[in-house]
Amino acid sequence: MVNHAQSTGSWPKSDGANGRHAVVIGGSLAGLLAAHVLAGHADTVTVVERDRLPDGPQPRAGVPQGRHAHVLLEGGQLALDSLLPGFMAELRAAGAPRVGMPADMVSWSAGIWFRRTAPTTHIYTGSRAQIEHLVRERVLANPVITVVGPAEAVGLVGDASRVRGVLVRERGGDAGNGGAGPEPRTLLADVVVDASGRGSRAPQWLSAIGGEAPEEETIDTGLAYASRIYRSKSANLGTESLAYWVYPNASQVYGGGVLPLEDGTHLAIFSGLRGSEPPTDEDGFTAFAARLPHPFVHEWLLEAEPQTPPFGFRSTSNVRRRYDRPGRRPAGFLATGDALCTFNPIYGQGMTVAAQCAVALRDTLADPRRTPTTHRVQQALFAASRQAWDISAGADRSMPGAAGSGVPTRALDRPVGWYLKRVQQRYPGDPDVVGPAFRSVLSLSAPVTTLFAPRVARAVLFGPVGATPAGPPMTRDATGGGR
Repeated sequence: MVNHAQSTGSWPKSDGANGRHAVVIGGSLAGLLAAHVLAGHADTVTVVERDRLPDGPQPRAGVPQGRHAHVLLEGGQLALDSLLPGFMAELRAAGAPRVGMPADMVSWSAGIWFRRTAPTTHIYTGSRAQIEHLVRERVLANPVITVVGPAEAVGLVGDASRVRGVLVRERGGDAGNGGAGPEPRTLLADVVVDASGRGSRAPQWLSAIGGEAPEEETIDTGLAYASRIYRSKSANLGTESLAYWVYPNASQVYGGGVLPLEDGTHLAIFSGLRGSEPPTDEDGFTAFAARLPHPFVHEWLLEAEPQTPPFGFRSTSNVRRRYDRPGRRPAGFLATGDALCTFNPIYGQGMTVAAQCAVALRDTLADPRRTPTTHRVQQALFAASRQAWDISAGADRSMPGAAGSGVPTRALDRPVGWYLKRVQQRYPGDPDVVGPAFRSVLSLSAPVTTLFAPRVARAVLFGPVGATPAGPPMTRDATGGGR
């Protein structure tokens, strides 16, 4: 399947009795979907997972942001249905809320209220635990795939030319080895996929076997957010409106809103930059909602019934590891999901990109025209994450106090930024041209070039800024609302 980063050749075949073996580090969405794809090319696939996987849709300790808002964009919906046919029907049957954009959400951005016209895209706002549970059920039903855990990968086996396996240490039980835990054992493999997430240690592991760690691009605004589950008493939220949302920007740095969950409750989430983080005590969390530029979310919060304490999360930097670039890296090693490219979670892109990376992996391995070398596959995974990075990093780069190697802009970014500013001025009030185009790009279901199509460009460059509501539109647009 995969060969040396700078060479050609077919997938290396193991001489072992068990045939070709692939190991995936991490049993989250990215890891499960990668395992699903690899099961079509390997004789056995082993997923190494730190957590004891739950039987149902419960949060996992290894997903610290699991209690917070997760959105499945249209691009992710299409990818999941392509990988696991019928998946979205299962998700709908499980009660996941489907929110039509912009009809079902009361939204504010940069001083503008969005017209609630007929939806041109939909998002799913149920819990991550629900989606992971349904994916896990489908993927692990394949007898080719097994899970080792609770266990953690602690290193790679091999050298700078080829990865030959993973060092795995069991978690839990009595600590041996002088208190350092049990000795790691070697899990031999022809291919190793790192899907261990934002905290991946693969760069250090590669260096330890004589390889070269990837360059990293980072953009960190210091953004933090806090979430709390409520039960709504509002006559608006859940009938005329399914969600409320305030988008932050460089001039108004507080954001957040209310999203529906699959059990009929709602998740309130608020965000602020470094030095203005939302607190996680009850009174402070409620008071923070008053910092938003309009009191409509705060008013809802005062009437709703809390179901949980507030939970905080602060690890929100954008980090991209450039495994796609040439370097002294071993054949047979790939990175995907957050281990490759992690985004500020506030933009809700992670699950969608995990699914799109799995589609890229599947399509590259199945391409009859080109040999799927390690480097070629890694480039395809990078390409699958690029648009989400451009959106997330582009927005964070302009935030006050943004820091990191990815913050400096290029000369080309200035005219593009000028054009995109005009797009953002027009799309809240344009139900026909700019609005649908921009939402399709943000939902990762259409390429960025969609915004430069002749019809869209004419509206952006020469069209007027459409009229928008003067206050929160609690009902759908009478001239274009509905589902």
